[in-house]
Amino acid sequence: MIRGIKAYEEGDYATALRELKPLAEQGDADAQFALGAMYEQGHGITQDHEEAAQWYRKAAEQGDADAQFALGAMYGQGLGVTQDDKEAAQWFRKAAEQGDARAQHNLGVLYGQGLGVTQDDKEAVKWLCEAAEQGFAQAQYNLGVKYDKGQGVTQDHKEAVQWFCKAAEQGFAQAQYNLGVMYERGHGVTRDYKEAAKWYCKAAEQGVAEAQCNLGVMYYSGLGVTQDHKEAVQWYCKAAEQGNATAQHNLGVMYGQGLGLTQDYKEAAQWFCKAAEQGNREAQHKLGVMYERGLGLTQDYKEAAQWFCKAAEQGVAAAQYALGVMYDKGQGVIQNNVRAHMWFNIAVSSGNIDAIEKRNAVAKRMTPADISKAQELAEQCVAKNYKGCE
Repeated sequence: MIRGIKAYEEGDYATALRELKPLAEQGDADAQFALGAMYEQGHGITQDHEEAAQWYRKAAEQGDADAQFALGAMYGQGLGVTQDDKEAAQWFRKAAEQGDARAQHNLGVLYGQGLGVTQDDKEAVKWLCEAAEQGFAQAQYNLGVKYDKGQGVTQDHKEAVQWFCKAAEQGFAQAQYNLGVMYERGHGVTRDYKEAAKWYCKAAEQGVAEAQCNLGVMYYSGLGVTQDHKEAVQWYCKAAEQGNATAQHNLGVMYGQGLGLTQDYKEAAQWFCKAAEQGNREAQHKLGVMYERGLGLTQDYKEAAQWFCKAAEQGVAAAQYALGVMYDKGQGVIQNNVRAHMWFNIAVSSGNIDAIEKRNAVAKRMTPADISKAQELAEQCVAKNYKGCE
């Protein structure tokens, strides 16, 4: 047995298989688990998830915690067995009750999400805490999230920071990012931009797109680091290429203004488009401006109006104002004083002071009935949170 396990750990899978399979067939739980792992990973044998699950089950039914966890994972992912969260929870529980930190964590996650068990944040916190106290970094992170959001526990940002810190110090990237957020916002700790930038950097270097974007913002603004637009661009690029919409928008801004790189409206428009298509409201407005002015792409008022509309529906005052202008001038839309007045009115309510003069100018060309109609439409639009106003 020892020889087989040693061979497996050393990567001598042929020897491991020769030594362990007979023992597994004789009912040795350790050998059954190891054989299951070999089948699951395809080490020294053709990968076969069904065979792996069968050997894990044999060991799990004998009380082997590693096998119970592994079998739970197979059910959770639907590997070698029909996907079944309830079955996964049962096997994770068996391993968790034996003190397996991985299983405790996974059981906590299932309780938090209500998968295979009745959703119960308190029960989730209980199991996450068990795993976290054993030093399991992912559990420490998730427990921090529970404290940060007040799920299953009284909201406590200081406690959240402590758990994020424990996980972050183990190199858990998402915890490093969250810790950066806590320092940037001053939640649970004294606000410290330098410390925020430090943790963002650690997470960013591990590829966390949100951290890369936030670190770019720090370099752009000179918060916690020396202001450096070129460095900001580099981090925005990394996050943008991962599909982070905020970074794509910010990168578009850098190209549009020529900050940290050569000004390039075409490149700016491309990045605004990527972000806008993901629903980033600021990018939708800016893309509308690019189409309206013909910057980096062919001027197209109709396209401009469509993007202004998307941003306006998300509450962007500048886009609401711009849409009013389009209706006022009949650019990209059929000229309509009522619609123009409506959008200028909405823009004013959103804080755009310039829209007051425009609204009043349009009103001079309208009848009292039209003005009343426009005001009514504006009130309805605001009540609907700007959705479906067109």
